[in-house]
Amino acid sequence: MLTATTTSRLSGLHCSRCRTPHEAARLHTVSACCAAPLLADYDLSTAPPRSALAGREASMWRYHELLPLQDEAHRVSLGEGMTPLLPLPRLAARYGLRAVQLKDEGQNPTGSFKARGLSMAVSMARELGAAGCIIPTAGNAGVALAAYCARAGLPATVVMPRHTPAAFQEECRWYGAEVELVDGLINDCAARVRQLNVAGQLLDVSTLKEPYRIEGKKTMGYELAEQNDWRLPDVILYPAGGGTGLIGIWKALREMQALGWLPREAKLPRMVAVQAQSCCPLVETLAGRQPDCRHYQGRPTIANGLAVPRPLGEALMLQVLAESNGTALAISDEDMLTGMRELARLEGLFVAPEGAAVWMAARQLLTAGWLRPDEDILLLNTGSAQKYLANVQGRHAD
Repeated sequence: MLTATTTSRLSGLHCSRCRTPHEAARLHTVSACCAAPLLADYDLSTAPPRSALAGREASMWRYHELLPLQDEAHRVSLGEGMTPLLPLPRLAARYGLRAVQLKDEGQNPTGSFKARGLSMAVSMARELGAAGCIIPTAGNAGVALAAYCARAGLPATVVMPRHTPAAFQEECRWYGAEVELVDGLINDCAARVRQLNVAGQLLDVSTLKEPYRIEGKKTMGYELAEQNDWRLPDVILYPAGGGTGLIGIWKALREMQALGWLPREAKLPRMVAVQAQSCCPLVETLAGRQPDCRHYQGRPTIANGLAVPRPLGEALMLQVLAESNGTALAISDEDMLTGMRELARLEGLFVAPEGAAVWMAARQLLTAGWLRPDEDILLLNTGSAQKYLANVQGRHAD
């Protein structure tokens, strides 16, 4: 229901597969028609010009007209968003690059980009009357859900693999979440979530199984454009497990074109999805070695967030790569460690293994000629390495 505090231009939801419209003003999981992710639509004709952003709060909520929350009283925030966009001059010099930047999502509340999506999902859960939330997670998303549910006064249940580093498990418990450990990967955790929530009493905020995490994640796209004075990089490299951020950034770029915040004829970046060699379903599908990810078997990796063997958003990720003339590639754990060392020693950045993977992917694409040294390159680091110490401890030596 719209209220006096409504600023959102949300006009509805649609099925990402067949485009059947769905009502926005009630709780949803996947679409009723195709069991596919739902995407939010906005009346962009009534959105303000980008000049209206001047003087607004330095958080993702500065783009509130393009976010789904109807009543600001239900906002659940810890100050997420507006993370720094950092040049990497020493790495650029070492590899002969004209311009390479890193957006450091590790500086978000709870230490990762998951803060954006879970802030939005929990805000919408509160607005739409959810009794609580439940999530399968590889680590960071569970921590973010636990924190934002604590902030909202909602119960949270977090189901994660037993091998998840203890730092993630402990932080969830400090926020008061119920934590259950499962042998296996995140798909096994998702199966357990279905068992625990068979009556549907909790909102399942699994990746792309509700429509609002992607709306929080898309703000990375708005920010990187605004922080670069509305100039876009030539290439964006993103660590894609579930793929919400990759899909969300592309959604933001398309929305900004429709808004006139970017020229309609502007060349959009080529998008690169980076996965782990031990769990790379998107790479395998894109290469034609499997029809889709439904039967893919993955293995653990030091980049816990990339251990997603059967992402629900695979079709949407493939669409982004096709529309942007992008690609996908997989990085070994050893190469991730090499990337972590380089970013730490040359730039003073202690990035998550996922963030190191995108840097090593850039190196590989430069060697292959897919990237040119004169192109503007943007890397997304999705989290801080502090919570991954159990995975990388003692591996700082070459």
